[in-house]
Order: sequence, then C-alpha cells, then structure tokens
Amino acid sequence: MPLSHAVVGVPLCAFPPALPATAGHLQGFAAPTAAPRLIPMPHTTLWLIRHGETDWNRARRFQGHTDTPLNRIGLQQAEQLALSLALHHQRERFAALYASDLARATQTAAAVARQTGLALATDAALREQHYGVLARLTPEEMAIQQPEAYARWIARDADYVLPGGESRNGFSVRVLAALKAIANRHPASQVLVVAHGGVLDCAYRAATGQGMAPTRLHDLLNASINRVRFVGDSLDVVAWGDVSHLQVETQDEV
Repeated sequence: MPLSHAVVGVPLCAFPPALPATAGHLQGFAAPTAAPRLIPMPHTTLWLIRHGETDWNRARRFQGHTDTPLNRIGLQQAEQLALSLALHHQRERFAALYASDLARATQTAAAVARQTGLALATDAALREQHYGVLARLTPEEMAIQQPEAYARWIARDADYVLPGGESRNGFSVRVLAALKAIANRHPASQVLVVAHGGVLDCAYRAATGQGMAPTRLHDLLNASINRVRFVGDSLDVVAWGDVSHLQVETQDEV
C-alpha cells in the first residue's frame, strides 16, 4: 500500500476525517490565544563607591560623622577612579552623581564631577554610621575607654544603640531609604553614589538578605566600585569590590 494512503501499521479508519479550515483556525478547535507579553520592570543601577583613603583609615580609627579629609593616597585613588568612570560615562551616560556631605566623600566625588561634567548633589542621609562614644577611637582604645559599648559592638547586636550614636539596624533603615529615594528619582538609569564603607555594607546585606548582625565576609575597599540594582522594591548585587582602576593600594573597612 502506498504510504500516501496510510501510516505504516495504522489503518486509515483509525484517524477521524479531516475538518474543513475556517477563518484562521481549524473548525472544532479554539483559536490559539496570544502569549502574554511580559513587560520588563525598569531598573536603576547604583554605582556605590567608597571614598578614598584617609589617615584614619590607615590607623584603623573609627570616623563615623567626624569630618576627615583624604590623604595623599586617597587623592590619587579619587583621580584614578574619576578617570575610569569618565571613560564609562562616554559610552553609557550616568544620570546623576550623589555623595555623602562628609569631606572624604565629597572630595572623592568632586574628582568624578570634574572628569565627567556631572553636577554633584550631597545628601547627609548617605553619611557613615554615627558611632557615638566609639567615634575617633581605634578598637584597642575602645576596649580600654569604652569597654561596655565596645563589647556590645563586637557582639554585633544590631539593635544596640551606641551611646550618642545609632544602632546598626537604625543606620541601615536610614541608608536604604536614601538609596531607594535616589533610585526612584532616576528610573531606568545608572547613578553614581559616593559614600562610606558602612553605606556599602548596608546595601550588600539588604541585597543578599543577610541582615546587619552576621560577621562581614565581603570587602568594603577604599575607592572601590560596587554595583547594585533596584527593580521595583527589590535589590540585588550586580558586581562587587572592583578596584581594577586603581594603581595604588587600597584599605578594607575596619
């Protein structure tokens, strides 16, 4: 039997008669529905940058809200960072440049502003954690001068409010609100934010769901580029700890 008349091993009577085609679909079958079109949510990428080095970074002295300037290495880091960001800005434009209003952050951001032509906006909500009685001290000095506060600090009690300062959780709420406000002002954009190690820490922990209590295992390097992305209310890490633009050494957070 020719194959045009039957499928091998299956008689013709096993198949129902063909139905005539009607406008655009087969009679007796529902017309296929179009697949729903998925519209991607706009996302904003924040380029979080820790300020360049200060003498207090090198001495492991807690700065907090104390206004300390960049040292010689920090100024070099700021210029090398600025040149790298300017090259990126030529390819993909940054929408805005923000910084903490503390000198070590504004000095770093000012170098970026000069190289990119972006206007610099400062925001006190991007400041480092207020360390209260622990500010201006090294860990060794804290253990002697403020033993109770230091013990609670190294125990990583995230709700403990440092006398004269703020808690880790309170700090995180402040920082995340500031970052979210920046993202909301610049939807579907790339934005530069120059701040502090603690600010970067809050963002990383929020993006990875760690909370503020666990011991830190991620880097918070001077003049490093760290990218996070807001999609709606969610936050995730795009890239972290990039210091490939630096030709000088860099310090981690204490």
